Amino acid sequence: MFGKAYSSISKQSLKIHKEKLRDILNRSKPIPLEQRINKLNQINTGWVNYYGVSKCKGILGQLDIWIRRRLRMCIWKQWKKVKTRYRNLKKLGLTHYQSIKFANTRKGYWRIANSAALNTTLTNQFFADLGLKSLTASLY
Repeated sequence: MFGKAYSSISKQSLKIHKEKLRDILNRSKPIPLEQRINKLNQINTGWVNYYGVSKCKGILGQLDIWIRRRLRMCIWKQWKKVKTRYRNLKKLGLTHYQSIKFANTRKGYWRIANSAALNTTLTNQFFADLGLKSLTASLY
């Protein structure tokens, strides 16, 4: 690769951006999901426009996955009660047995956010329908 120069996103700027996102995706803040997604889209659009010229598709893909997992965690926290979790999992298409199994789990919010139950029900398309813009899709 002689003769070619590539720019990339520095670790420090990625860390600062993640801190901003953590503030929005804080599970303790009672912010409606639509409002969270609007704020995320504003911040991410500006960030992608600034760093769009660099070679960063891999970093943006990983950041996309991380953002969706944080959103799943916030949704799981909002459901709080076992009864609410069961009903919502049933609405999203899980069977009766699977809904009971996952609604009664004792696992933490972050761990459950990466579980098969939430990954198959709260899919990328689910978040796209709510208005979340993908970082990699907005880049190319």
